[in-house]
Amino acid sequence: MADRAYTMVMSSFVADSLALGAHWVYDTKAIQTHFGRVDTLLKPLPNSYHSTKEMGDFTHYGDQMFVLLESLAAQKGFSLEDFSTRWKGLFSDYNGYVDQATQGTLAGYESGKGSEDGGSPSDDLAGAARIAPLVYTYSDHLENLLAAARAQTKMTHTDPLTVESAAFFAEVSFRVLGGLTPMKALKETAGENFADTPLSSWVKAGLQSAGDDSVQAITRFGQTCHTPEAFPGVVHLIAKYESDLKEALVQSVMAGGDSAARGMMVGMVLGAHSGAGNLPEEWVSALRKGQQIAQLLLKLR
Repeated sequence: MADRAYTMVMSSFVADSLALGAHWVYDTKAIQTHFGRVDTLLKPLPNSYHSTKEMGDFTHYGDQMFVLLESLAAQKGFSLEDFSTRWKGLFSDYNGYVDQATQGTLAGYESGKGSEDGGSPSDDLAGAARIAPLVYTYSDHLENLLAAARAQTKMTHTDPLTVESAAFFAEVSFRVLGGLTPMKALKETAGENFADTPLSSWVKAGLQSAGDDSVQAITRFGQTCHTPEAFPGVVHLIAKYESDLKEALVQSVMAGGDSAARGMMVGMVLGAHSGAGNLPEEWVSALRKGQQIAQLLLKLR
């Protein structure tokens, strides 16, 4: 399990960095024209959302996940207050894009609210997509994992379905690390603990689309950040490329829109699966914080 847990976290970080160049480009034909097949890490284009970044950097999502990992390593577990302090520090002088969820949460803090009640009402899946380091930390304790996944999401994104999406994919990854295939983990988690929620119908829609072209399927579900649109696209990619981690992450980028949050979730689940193939070493070595991530993970073991 140790190797798969490491790959799980690294795959989530890599997915964010792979998406960096084409992130939030919704025109899939434009992605083809400007980037071709995105199977290598890229520097963002000038005047893009992430023009201040370099190849191998992260979007603002990956940067937040890195801060979460730093907090976990320092505290030897999840501390909401420590994470929130480090998170605020990240954005005190941030050289990158600051999204509405972050702006709303910072405004909540400035108004006197705290880490438990200051989050924005955002329903962007990005808030739930930072959780791979939590699954790594609590790979032997599901109850603690789910509590931490919900708390870290609610800190910035209070939309109830987004918070529950974090718990859902945390449990799916937990089960995959335990030996289930991603498909079986998706079905069992949806059926046992989320059967009476919209998440179950999103899982069903994603699974039913597994035979479809990924760009077309994700365009149909919706390419945006919003959880009701992004969630079934994540399930589609996991189901269609259950045994091909690399292709799943490439196709997430080629489908456009919020490919970073989508890819982070897909990378986490498939990275935890021994049958998904290896994460390309050239992607890992191109991460500017790759060695730091590896060192922080060692501190958690």
